[in-house]
Amino acid sequence: MEMVQSLRNYVFDNSTRLLRWAIGINYFWFGMLKFFSGLSPAEALAKDTIRIITFGFIPDDINLLLLSVWEVAIGVIFLSGYFIRLGASIAIVHMIFTFLPLFFFPEVSFSHAPYGFTIVGQYIVKNLVFLAALCIILKEERTGLKA
Repeated sequence: MEMVQSLRNYVFDNSTRLLRWAIGINYFWFGMLKFFSGLSPAEALAKDTIRIITFGFIPDDINLLLLSVWEVAIGVIFLSGYFIRLGASIAIVHMIFTFLPLFFFPEVSFSHAPYGFTIVGQYIVKNLVFLAALCIILKEERTGLKA
């Protein structure tokens, strides 16, 4: 029973750190996949979305490389514990951009708009959880509660 209580105390005392690590692992992993063509299931959607928001001025491969660097950098920031405010801020911007395909590509995002999501739509909408978690991390960093 004492071991269970110790585990509970550890999780409670480190919940924001654990949340940061979980998000960091996701960002690092998914970002690394984008460095290798064909490994990320979101590659085509990312390229199509970024092509629209950059008006096609930047080649897809460069866009994907920049996105990869952005995501891996967020992952490294969260895993390292340094520059957390910066990491959370740029991750929130990234998360907001992830919702654009709902508007740009409704045929890919919805089976029955606006309530019936495809797997792509579900993949996007689950980012609401990441967005809320990032807000918690940012709030705790700003109020001086260190994760």
